[in-house]
Amino acid sequence: MNPPRRTQSGRGSQGGRRPRGPWLGSLRTRLVVTFVLVTLAGSATATALAYREARTAILKRAQDSFQQNLHDRVTTIAPDIDLPPTERGLTELSERVSQSLDGAPLVISRYRELQGTSDTRADRSRITPQLREAVRTRGTMSFQRVTRHDIPYLAVGTPVTFADDGRASGLEIYAVASLRPEQDDTAALLTAVRDGVAPVVLLSALLALLSARAVLRPVRDLGRATRKLADGDLSIRVTVKGRDELGNLAQDFNETADELQSSVTHLRDQEERARRFVADVSHELRTPLAAMTMVATVLEEDADQLPPDTARAARTVSAETAKLSRLVDDLMEMSRFDSGAARLTLTDTDLAEAIRASLALRGWTDEVLVDLPDGVRAPLDRRRLDVIIANLVGNALRHGAPPVTLSLTTTGDTAVVTVADRGPGLSADALAHVFDRFYKADAARTRSEGSGLGTAISLENARLHGGTIEAANRRDGGAVFTLRLPLPLPATGAEARTP
Repeated sequence: MNPPRRTQSGRGSQGGRRPRGPWLGSLRTRLVVTFVLVTLAGSATATALAYREARTAILKRAQDSFQQNLHDRVTTIAPDIDLPPTERGLTELSERVSQSLDGAPLVISRYRELQGTSDTRADRSRITPQLREAVRTRGTMSFQRVTRHDIPYLAVGTPVTFADDGRASGLEIYAVASLRPEQDDTAALLTAVRDGVAPVVLLSALLALLSARAVLRPVRDLGRATRKLADGDLSIRVTVKGRDELGNLAQDFNETADELQSSVTHLRDQEERARRFVADVSHELRTPLAAMTMVATVLEEDADQLPPDTARAARTVSAETAKLSRLVDDLMEMSRFDSGAARLTLTDTDLAEAIRASLALRGWTDEVLVDLPDGVRAPLDRRRLDVIIANLVGNALRHGAPPVTLSLTTTGDTAVVTVADRGPGLSADALAHVFDRFYKADAARTRSEGSGLGTAISLENARLHGGTIEAANRRDGGAVFTLRLPLPLPATGAEARTP
């Protein structure tokens, strides 16, 4: 008889699922998590591929070895078989084949309706109808892997043919071997690979931390430098390391900081020159203005003895000279504020008394309703307080409507001086710009008595005392200006000298 021919069939797959991690807020954490996830995905994929290949190799080696042994034993024993065999002969054949194979597997011999087995107690369902049909129709050795009670088995079947012409003899031999050892081997391999994932993940997390530190350090340095630059430190620069994107970003930051420092320096120089120019012009104008004021005063005093046109011209010159003199004084004052040269000459003062003196000096005592309680004392610069009161009350009298009220109150450690009128109030645009320099609410009054610097000077004087001035409209009509001065006033930076 000819030895049986073998055909192989089998199928199986093994896959893995890529883990998914949380999305956290910290960039360092996100880099580490991403690094670990990539490592896990790679490890899972490699583990799945290695397990599948190892499992396939182990099973293939086991089934090839078993089929080869069965083929050799059947080839050796088949010539001694008498055809047609008896059931006893089939049983003896099954026992001989089983004893000659490693592990003495279950062997079943079939001849038409007769069959013999090496173990009458064995579960014969492991030889499936599909395997018997494959052996019968194909005429070659076939195998099938089956599982019974969670134990894998390899079932192999082969027909026995006549040696001279290859005709089927009708005799079929089936052998079933357990694959439990192979299953244990592949399970141990999977466990070993899975246990090796934890150190790999820990190592990847450590490498991710080191990489994140190397990447984020220049980012932190750049952020720190940006904050310092925003705080006004224009000399801050970052160290450029490498020629990658972070190095290019650091280089761009330094170039931007250079341009910004150059622009700011240029603007500061221009601003300083403008302030110096205003101060110099104002100073140079004071001497000729003093002479002009003296001449204008003499002309105004003798205006009644001059012809009408000449008298009117003399009075106009006197008024305009006075206005120009006040403008020069205001410009000089603003230049002191801008240059930081303004200083306080502090004296212990009763606020109510100082305010009354300011009103009396200008003849406004009867034009203003006052509520000035005595006893509110504080160290302050009386000249600068007089300037504040004069500007606020003067604006109320010129642009508001009577009655103009002035009140003094205290709230905690703050003195509050309020000047209000019953006029039309301030428009929304005027409220936004009322403390701007040279701003006039009525654009048509470009030749008004004021220079447009009064409120700005008042605000600067209030700030010099550590206070502020607020502008608003009354609900029942009219504008209200509120001066707030801290009590006691801070003495830091004050000097006992007049600017």
